[in-house]
Amino acid sequence: MLKNKKSTLLLVVVVIIIALSVTACGSNKDKNSSPEETAGGAKISTDGGTKSLEQTFYIYDTVVNIKVFGDKAEQKNMDDIQQMLERMDKEFSRTKEDGELYAVNKAAGKEAVAVSDETLDIVKQSLKYAEEMDGLFDPTIGPLVDLWNIGNGGESVPPQAEIDKAKALTNYKDVIVDEAAKTVKLAKEGMVLDMGGIGKGYAADRIADYLKEQGLDSAMINLGGSSIIALGNKPNGSPWNIGLQDPDQSRGTQLGTIKISDEVIDASGVYERFFMQDGVRYHHILDPRTGFPSQNGLKSITIMSPNATDADALSTGVFLMGLEDGMKYLESLPEKVDAFFITDDNKIYATSDLKKRLQLTDPTYTFAN
Repeated sequence: MLKNKKSTLLLVVVVIIIALSVTACGSNKDKNSSPEETAGGAKISTDGGTKSLEQTFYIYDTVVNIKVFGDKAEQKNMDDIQQMLERMDKEFSRTKEDGELYAVNKAAGKEAVAVSDETLDIVKQSLKYAEEMDGLFDPTIGPLVDLWNIGNGGESVPPQAEIDKAKALTNYKDVIVDEAAKTVKLAKEGMVLDMGGIGKGYAADRIADYLKEQGLDSAMINLGGSSIIALGNKPNGSPWNIGLQDPDQSRGTQLGTIKISDEVIDASGVYERFFMQDGVRYHHILDPRTGFPSQNGLKSITIMSPNATDADALSTGVFLMGLEDGMKYLESLPEKVDAFFITDDNKIYATSDLKKRLQLTDPTYTFAN
């Protein structure tokens, strides 16, 4: 399964739909209905007079929640989405033996492997991000991920010789893609492609594309809390209200809120998957330049973008750039991308437009810029 790589700054969706009160014959009646359940497991309810369909799946090694609004929404939509997720989970997994990425990794240093259009696409996109971010985002990070194994049993710093060996196998330039033949080959034996850096964002985008094709333009797509797409607006036309998780507190504790429309939120941070050794926190965001978890004074970064795949990759690569270089990089992008960084001293540094939109509710955090 794809690693749940971005779960630290868990974004808790607070979809606030205000029930409409209607005065009739001298009394008020709540028009929101109690949820019913379809034979396929989706919950049907009426929010503010608009039908909604909601279902939760456990895929991608995480909880996926989809809520769609509109009279056209039906169980078949949820069934189609589940099939899409299960297909991509298998195709992009480096641990499922019947998956395409598993086959590519097994053939590393030996031969090219034919893959589906979807797998070819996500590999090509991952290499594009790697090139654009000078290898800070690197889809061949797998050997280092396996070595450290943080969040999956790893509780000590590996020997330097082992880190050096894994680091030598981490180089996106050693991935050979033949678009005409639809094949992927890893140049060195022992290399491991890992789509954990963009897998959930890519899946979220595919779900959004599908819903738009079905004429469903109001939805909340939440992949594990770390990749969230707010499709369109709420049924009443107002923006979605998103609660932002405090990385130092239990889940559900917010540091602030932000309103979004037709936008993506993606986060990376250091506070959920880690271990402590000699007073140092070793977290799961590994720097391919050093082979070690990044130690740059950042606690988390949250990216807001029109595209979930972009946001997913940026939240890893920009985190590794650090505050100053990361902010400069985002400002240099041709497309509109907003972000805010949280440093170890609980200061928030936000891009100018985002600062105006972010409402802090926890006095522990303050804007530094």
